Amino acid sequence: MLAAPAAWAQPRQGGTLNWLVNPVPASIVPLTTTAGGNAEIGPKIVEGLLTYDYELKPKPLLATAWSLSADGLQYTFTLRKGVKWHDGKDFTSADVAFSILTLKQVHPRGRGTFANVVEVRTPDPYTAVVVLSKPAPFLLTALAATESPIVPKHLYEGTDIAASKYNSQPIGTGPFVFKEWVQGSHIILERNPNYWDKPKPYLDRVVVRFVLDAAARAAALESGAADLANGTGGIPLSDVERFRKLPGVEIDTRISPYLGSHQQIYFNLDTPALQKVEVRRAIAQAIDVNAFAKTVWYGLGTPSASPIGKGISRYHDASIQPYPYDPKAAEAALDAAGFKRGAGGTRLKLRVLYNPFQERRAADFVRQSLGRIGIDAAVESYDFATYVTKAYTERAFDITLESLTNLFDPTVGVQRVFWSKNFKVGLPFSNAAHYVNPEVDRLLEAAAVEVDESKRRQLFVDFQQIVHRDVPSIELGANPAITVLAKKVRDYGPTGEHIRGSFADLYFQP
Repeated sequence: MLAAPAAWAQPRQGGTLNWLVNPVPASIVPLTTTAGGNAEIGPKIVEGLLTYDYELKPKPLLATAWSLSADGLQYTFTLRKGVKWHDGKDFTSADVAFSILTLKQVHPRGRGTFANVVEVRTPDPYTAVVVLSKPAPFLLTALAATESPIVPKHLYEGTDIAASKYNSQPIGTGPFVFKEWVQGSHIILERNPNYWDKPKPYLDRVVVRFVLDAAARAAALESGAADLANGTGGIPLSDVERFRKLPGVEIDTRISPYLGSHQQIYFNLDTPALQKVEVRRAIAQAIDVNAFAKTVWYGLGTPSASPIGKGISRYHDASIQPYPYDPKAAEAALDAAGFKRGAGGTRLKLRVLYNPFQERRAADFVRQSLGRIGIDAAVESYDFATYVTKAYTERAFDITLESLTNLFDPTVGVQRVFWSKNFKVGLPFSNAAHYVNPEVDRLLEAAAVEVDESKRRQLFVDFQQIVHRDVPSIELGANPAITVLAKKVRDYGPTGEHIRGSFADLYFQP
């Protein structure tokens, strides 16, 4: 944790933060999407009921107190009084009820997170009671702005939620007010003078800059033209060691416990050749995951072969290891499956996509690996919005490299990927493989309501074992989490949401 020395620990007012974000998001509020840009920028404007520390213990935000009924079926939230939306309207329990029920319908993970919510009662403007049909042991951890933003009912109700202009021109209760978005250039957020948590925020302005070229981002951070960058919005991994030695910047490698880091390769199980598990296993044997981590991640990541990564240690099954790297065995398996090398040595052709949150180098690594066993893997590159359409609406891929994080609980971060009921054409960041296994569905659904921790762990262990055998994916593990910040930047990520927090606490060293 980067903290201020006592001599200048008192935060100062003022200043403009220049923050690099990449790729360019399609909108700002993380209401109908879990995309990185939305989940990073949105919480500066909109807020959640709760925030979390680095041990994922809940802390007050729009809710000041909460309790759970003895039967585990009712969460009662006492809401903060005197909070105003940026348009001057009062924040009330009606906004909470509307937001939760909307998230249940339109949010990619909300469909699972709030699946057991049957109603949200509002006995008065400052009380919201979430009523469940079954227990949801993960729900209290799902209420940060980056995951479950509270939006203004009076602006969204009765509209097409997905097409609402307020997704890109948001009105929130948060520390910063949306000012402008110049497409392809920047977003400007200005200090909310009426923020309920005075004297926060300390900054006057946040300028979100979209710089697509990695070398240009590195130059901006090195020169001081930019103050903060994270992940794909930051420097190439090849620059990390050089940046560690620069006097004007710091490198933070903390992984947000709320977000986690996880990347994977998904097979499109609607592709006839990939419906054979023998073919998928052969491809898994042709990709050296450890070499991937060393070359693509420069040794800065943490490989893991399980869909529940090492970051969620209480549920992670450490016995699961990558399929042994064995190209000869992979070729023999492909021969046996009926995909012998033809003219030119090619067995079959596959389309490879990659989420821009993964590097092109990762897709090229897969292409080269498959080429060695006679699979012609053509890599297709798209901007983020087009990628989402290609992968989740058009389903125009055979293999895609994704960046679907485990998040704070497997029911929220992992279930969406392997639960057959979460497959829906057009629903992003969900079941990309179109994987269907009734036993996996049963295990995930049981774990989602199991309050006994040891029983819940066993359900997740059984789930991991089946998925590893079925190979709907090749799990890569925790990708590097690299944040570059100017030395003057303090308290940019004091909560468990890390850079996806509010920036209300961020200030510049004098």
